[in-house]
Amino acid sequence: MDPLMKAIVISTYGPPEVLHITDLPDPAPARGEVLIRVRAFGLNHAEAYMRAGAWGEVAAVPGIECAGVIEADPSGRLSPGTPVVAILGGMGRTRNGSYAELVTVAATNVAVVNSSLGWAELAAVPEVYATAWYGLFGNLGLRPGERVLVRGATSSLGQAAVNLAVDHGARVLATTRNAAHASLLKELGAEDVLIDDGHLAAQVDNGTTPIDAVFDLVGNNVLRDSLATVRVRGRVCQLGFLGGFEPVRDFDPIADLPTGVQLSFFGSAFVLGSPDFRLADVPLEAIYAKVESGTFPARPVRVFRFDEIVEAHRVMEGGGALGKMAVTVG
Repeated sequence: MDPLMKAIVISTYGPPEVLHITDLPDPAPARGEVLIRVRAFGLNHAEAYMRAGAWGEVAAVPGIECAGVIEADPSGRLSPGTPVVAILGGMGRTRNGSYAELVTVAATNVAVVNSSLGWAELAAVPEVYATAWYGLFGNLGLRPGERVLVRGATSSLGQAAVNLAVDHGARVLATTRNAAHASLLKELGAEDVLIDDGHLAAQVDNGTTPIDAVFDLVGNNVLRDSLATVRVRGRVCQLGFLGGFEPVRDFDPIADLPTGVQLSFFGSAFVLGSPDFRLADVPLEAIYAKVESGTFPARPVRVFRFDEIVEAHRVMEGGGALGKMAVTVG
């Protein structure tokens, strides 16, 4: 009989209770792939959307990132036992993902790590920091001294963006819908916090303290407002849909896109690991060093066991975690 591994599968699309632990055959890496023994994986809202069926048909095993060790690398580049993290590369979407004891992933989406951090701590970093890094410095081209608005800043991706922007020497204006969370964002280094009522343009002074760039995680339902919030010739990058997936109705570039303002989108699931968006370009080693030193407060706010996956998804969807969560395997 083929060897079997434990995996969490989506039995049918629906609420967290549809996630079940089962036995599946051990996967085998194809050419250009590696096999990873998963030690921990981060929890991401994307996995809740896929589990619920919001993004159509996806792989049976969810999970878009993990930390673990190389089990096999057909190319011989990475030796068995090498500690790595893996991000995206189709995991959880077009191929079985990281909610399992073993996972295969494209070698381009794997990075070697050298850190004293624990597995759960390693797993809490890759997806949010790689996405935040490309959004801030790839799409927005953020420069030291510029003022960036992080919209949806209390999310794990938002907090990663605040950490990276502050460390880069930018001035950060962060938003939250809950005034009680303002102190958290100030502790991360935000110079000011706005309570997001969907109408930030009316709260911003673009005369004496203009906003150069907007890192928008709320998405479609505030797009027009985000465009009106940035200065003339400023930049807006949309990276998330915390406000829902409803399309922007009757969007008219002539009326809704201010002259000179640049609008872009970064969808990590579709591009990260490709030649134009290489994982190797993300300074993960430096980021992990700053997590180790405490410069980046990026350790998971809560860690679950493998058999607590249903509860983990309930907590994630409840929105009360205020940071990244992780699950340990084995």
